[in-house]
Amino acid sequence: MPQSRKIIIDTDPGQDDAVAILLALGSAELEIVGITAVAGNVPLTLTEKNARKICELAGRPDIKVYAGAIRPLARQLVTAEEVHGKTGLNGPQLPDPTMPLQDQYAVDFIVETLMSEDSGTITLCPLGPLTNIALALIREPRIAPRIKEIVLMGGGFFEGGNVTPTAEFNIYVDPHAADVVFKSGVPIVMMPLDVTHKALTTAKRTQAFRDLGTRVGIATSEMLEFFERFDEEKYGTDGGPLHDPCVIAYLIKPELFKGRNCNVSVETSSELTMGMTVIDWWGVTKRETNAMVMRDIDHDAFFALLVERLGRL
Repeated sequence: MPQSRKIIIDTDPGQDDAVAILLALGSAELEIVGITAVAGNVPLTLTEKNARKICELAGRPDIKVYAGAIRPLARQLVTAEEVHGKTGLNGPQLPDPTMPLQDQYAVDFIVETLMSEDSGTITLCPLGPLTNIALALIREPRIAPRIKEIVLMGGGFFEGGNVTPTAEFNIYVDPHAADVVFKSGVPIVMMPLDVTHKALTTAKRTQAFRDLGTRVGIATSEMLEFFERFDEEKYGTDGGPLHDPCVIAYLIKPELFKGRNCNVSVETSSELTMGMTVIDWWGVTKRETNAMVMRDIDHDAFFALLVERLGRL
């Protein structure tokens, strides 16, 4: 059997983050070295707790969870309780976790892991604001060439933004951190709204998780039923976009996605367009490409993968 790919999931759970973590836990191709929590969808005290709740739901209390940045680099924290509920994981009734939160600061864990593991063996998977990743790159610039790849959910171009007319939530919350990451020289794969808005949790797809008949399947269905109501009302769609699992699905089956190498720059000075990801899709500038930007997804195969892998838990 081929060696599993080592990943660090950096996250702010969030129902879609939770499904991404479950997908990783159900996939033997991936080895989760650690989960680092960041403030985003809800404050840090809830995101680190939610990450542990999900590990316990999957029967994996052995996974190490670390708490990271409590706020963005330069701006006040913006959260999204109106989407995710007061807990960040509204929907199912999940018990408070009994597994411990690690004592080490998440940013130190990221730096230490990248410096101690073989170069080019760790992939970073940010599912929320990029604060922890930027802080690690600032604290120890030598980690940049040691990162195999950063596969992230964030940004948008053809779809515009989902929190302002031009900005997607994860980038908007900490645009300065995103700027650091996109300028780092690390290979980046970007899952923007342009691709995640094509991965809709229809009623049939949500029912498929419930039909698994397992604790994980039923809890996932309950999470998605709560989560999708906001976007259904906003976009008038059947179901809501399942953003963050696209990151993990790409690591397992990259052939599900199509995109192109582009230059991505992040707006950090204009309040009107703060957090906009300016994607040079048509190559009209001379700026060097710095990210593989995905635009298309085989959404049927994506959901089939999700149901199959969550069915293993």
